[in-house]
Formats: sequence, C-alpha cells, structure tokens
Amino acid sequence: MRVNELLVEGYGRLPDLVRGAVEGLSADQLHWAPGPGANSIGWLVWHLTRVQDDHITELLDGAQQLWVTGDFAKGFGLEARAHDTGYGHTPQRVAGVRPESAKALLSYFEAVHERTHAFVAQLKEEDLDRIVDERWDPPVSLGVRLVSVLDDDVQHAGQAAYVRGLLPNHG
Repeated sequence: MRVNELLVEGYGRLPDLVRGAVEGLSADQLHWAPGPGANSIGWLVWHLTRVQDDHITELLDGAQQLWVTGDFAKGFGLEARAHDTGYGHTPQRVAGVRPESAKALLSYFEAVHERTHAFVAQLKEEDLDRIVDERWDPPVSLGVRLVSVLDDDVQHAGQAAYVRGLLPNHG
C-alpha cells in the first residue's frame, strides 16, 4: 500500500462517522449538550470540519478556506472568519454555533472532505517529510500534520456519536 492510499483510507473513514453522528437529527438535537459547558453534536462536527479546512488549506498553495470562500457560514448563523475554528471557544461561543440542519453540517464537511481527499490522493512518500510548520520544536512535517488532523477529527466524530447516544428521547 502506498502512503497516499493509506491516507485516503484513513480520511475516507470520516464521512461515515460524521453522517452517523448527525443524519436525521433536528436543529435542536444538533444544538443539545449533555450538560452546562459541554459540546453539542453540531459544535463538534463544525469544529472537526473547521480544523480540517483550516489545516489542509494551509498546505495548499494559494488556497483559501472553503468556510471563507463558500456560503457555509450562514447555515450556522456565524460569520465566515478564517481564524474561528473553535479552539479556545468559551461555553457561550460553543453555544453560539447553531447549525440550521444536519444538511448544513454535511454540506460543509463533504466539501472539505473532497478537497482533503484530492490533496492526499496525489501525495508521494517523499512529500511527508516536508516541513510545514516551524513554530514547533521539532518543526512539524506534512506527515505529522496530516496524522494530527486525522486524529483530531476521529476523536471529535467519536465524541459527537457519543453525545448522540445521550440525546433524550432519541430512538
């Protein structure tokens, strides 16, 4: 198996996880949180998508985030700010992420996923050693960044699925 095939396989598992967490839920269910200050399903899926959009876009020469260039933000009642990925959100900011529907979440996620898939599908093994972020010690390579994004997204998709299981009166 080639490295790009491995990455396509890993990232290719995310759509089923995301769909399983959000399909069939109402806007109120997507916004429901299991306790004060906890993350909702809508916020978790928005955040994992924002992180992927932000981090993958940084790897593409001259590209802009789909969140900024697309029409996705209005389906969440948010402004299309490039640096707003959910990191550091207060409970009030988390509560302010209100997707209007599962479709709004899935449309944004699917657009980001398609871009990520196209990027990782063309990678070669030697690409993974390229340094993409020198703000860390040691500097972050492309391979490490891609694994980091995938790890973060899988964890948040799992959290969203868990919160779905906690929804009151959901069969």
